[in-house]
Amino acid sequence: MERTLILIKPDGVKRKLSGKIISRFEEKGMKIVALKLLVLSKEKAEKHYAVHKDKPFFKGLVSYIISGPIVAAVIEGTNCISITRTLCGVTDGAKAQPGTIRGDYSMGIEKNIIHASDSMESFEYEWPIYFSPDEVLEYSSGDEELIF
Repeated sequence: MERTLILIKPDGVKRKLSGKIISRFEEKGMKIVALKLLVLSKEKAEKHYAVHKDKPFFKGLVSYIISGPIVAAVIEGTNCISITRTLCGVTDGAKAQPGTIRGDYSMGIEKNIIHASDSMESFEYEWPIYFSPDEVLEYSSGDEELIF
């Protein structure tokens, strides 16, 4: 099974959308294997967004993600990364299709509700920023045969 990281950003948490967003992944058939509510440190935010370090919007990304609580989750499922990215919608909520998370809840690119790893390489880099190995569980939910 493939895994990916999702972050419900401060706008999503403050708007009380965390449950609705998480339920979309569960309803699709994904399994949550790690979950926590936290306020991200500036150091961890800078590490997460290090790929954008030399871009003019880097400071804004960091300031925004540390501006309030976030929900971090590792989810698991077949083709999890591509399916998760489809469920999230394009980065700019104003251009995201209705029915996607960003299409339904975001009005723009800056406060766009959710982050999802865009590749296995990104996931492998990102998840240890938020979780220790013992916080990511291995378990059977019992319905894998029905879903996959």
